[in-house]
Amino acid sequence: MAQLHKRFTDDQVRDMLQRYVNREIERSYLQTILGVGKARFFRLLRQYRANPDTFSIRYARRAPPRRLDPRIERNIVTELTIDQRAIQNPQIPLRAYNYSYVKQRLQSHYRQSAALSTIIARAKQHGFYLPRRPQQVHDREVLTRYAGELIQHDSSHHLWAPAAAVKWYLITSLDDFSRYLFFAQLVEQDTVWRHIDAVQRLVLRYGYPYAYYVDCHAIFRFVRGRDELHTRHFRLTDDVDPQWKQVLLECGIKPLYALSPQAKGKVERPYRWLQDHLIRTCVREDVTAIVEANRILSQEVHEYNYKRVHSTTGEIPYLRFQRALKEKRSLFRPFTLPPPFQSAKDLFCFRVQRTTNAYRRVSLNNLQFSIRGVSPYQPVTLRIAPRNRQLAEIRFWHQDRLVDVQTVKTEDLKGVHF
Repeated sequence: MAQLHKRFTDDQVRDMLQRYVNREIERSYLQTILGVGKARFFRLLRQYRANPDTFSIRYARRAPPRRLDPRIERNIVTELTIDQRAIQNPQIPLRAYNYSYVKQRLQSHYRQSAALSTIIARAKQHGFYLPRRPQQVHDREVLTRYAGELIQHDSSHHLWAPAAAVKWYLITSLDDFSRYLFFAQLVEQDTVWRHIDAVQRLVLRYGYPYAYYVDCHAIFRFVRGRDELHTRHFRLTDDVDPQWKQVLLECGIKPLYALSPQAKGKVERPYRWLQDHLIRTCVREDVTAIVEANRILSQEVHEYNYKRVHSTTGEIPYLRFQRALKEKRSLFRPFTLPPPFQSAKDLFCFRVQRTTNAYRRVSLNNLQFSIRGVSPYQPVTLRIAPRNRQLAEIRFWHQDRLVDVQTVKTEDLKGVHF
């Protein structure tokens, strides 16, 4: 039987429906005349009653699905091919395709657009698809209610820019409550000073947080049996405070330690996001210098902090952090120098204990320093901080007094790595 709109006009159907409304004809007869079932009849009746003047049995035909532009499809395959080579390289820590990144890449690099479903369909069609691996369940999670209550701090060692053929360290500091990334930087060496500098930048800009959450790396914690070379151990875990921990204690910041990788899940997830985007972009831009990699990293951190809605909090990290500050839900304390210190260099530095000899001198790595205002055989604290790349400043403290300041070349401070 031909379709309804090919057998009747709008006026004919309108007249029959009106006769049914006026109870001049029964529904069963109308259904037979129109050749429709009960459900279709009542749909027509509902449309007619809603607006009799504009009622019509005509319908607009849908346009056939638009074919994907061959240039867009070619660029999708190109981007997925680049990802495939990176995934197949065991030196590169990528284990899956990122179709959202390909969509973003089409927009930013090619000025083209394609639906995510289209990209996934083309990926499956051309063999760029890997089944999802089962996710590990994080059985430990730290819950916070205030900004600055817990700063998750860590470093990760990977081949971030495969063209450089050198692994770098990514150091980050993240607020547990807002997921806002305060600090992120790629460095060539994972030295103690790099982590002290990360604390310094955060504190000088935002104030003192309540606690730092780190792993049990030797930079952060002394562990009995691991950080001592003696056969017989006389020191227990935490009996010695590493330089980084000394900085935190003098700042009044509480150090907390994760006892498993699962316990640091919140900082590992941003790592994975940064790792995924940073590596893919470095591959495509053929980055070989750490300066260029840090430029890309800063762009990705800006995207993460200011544009992306976090999957757990449901908010943009920056907006969540600012809202916490506005509502006074923050444990950050304003930065002030604790007495008797006179400079941030007295706080964010390396600390070395020495005792003056009979000539009021102390030695450090075969360097001799004469100290004024200190008697022989008196304890002195040397607080060492970099002034620039070539010079370091040594501030001599005795009995809570700054007694001298001297400058040396950093290359002469063997064993002190900035």
